[in-house]
Amino acid sequence: MKKFFLIFTPLLLVLLVLGGYLWYRYWFVFAEGVKAGNLNKVEYKGYIFKTYEGTLIQAGIKSGQVAGTVQSNEFRFSVTDKAVADSLMRCSGKNVELHYKQYKGTLPWRGMCDHVVDKIIAVKEDNSKW
Repeated sequence: MKKFFLIFTPLLLVLLVLGGYLWYRYWFVFAEGVKAGNLNKVEYKGYIFKTYEGTLIQAGIKSGQVAGTVQSNEFRFSVTDKAVADSLMRCSGKNVELHYKQYKGTLPWRGMCDHVVDKIIAVKEDNSKW
């Protein structure tokens, strides 16, 4: 019986630590919040795991990685719920507010981004004139 515990106790400990790490890395919600902006695109893509990926253009600009450059403030996200993705596909070009959850890592069947949109808060027509 002592030999049994000497063999399986370290194995159980390793499995618990590995399980805890995987849970923290891929299923623990690191942050959640709301982002608002102009919905640029939502697309269904992937080779093996087809996922919904989108881009939201937020108001304002941010400085680029190279000194002296500027770029738009993009929010890239994934959508796991087909109903939410279908609604977003009909909102392209409109101002939207999206609720998201941020994970520490990505899973192939959840999407390519660590930000996952789970619901639409509001949709407004973009009335700005060029």
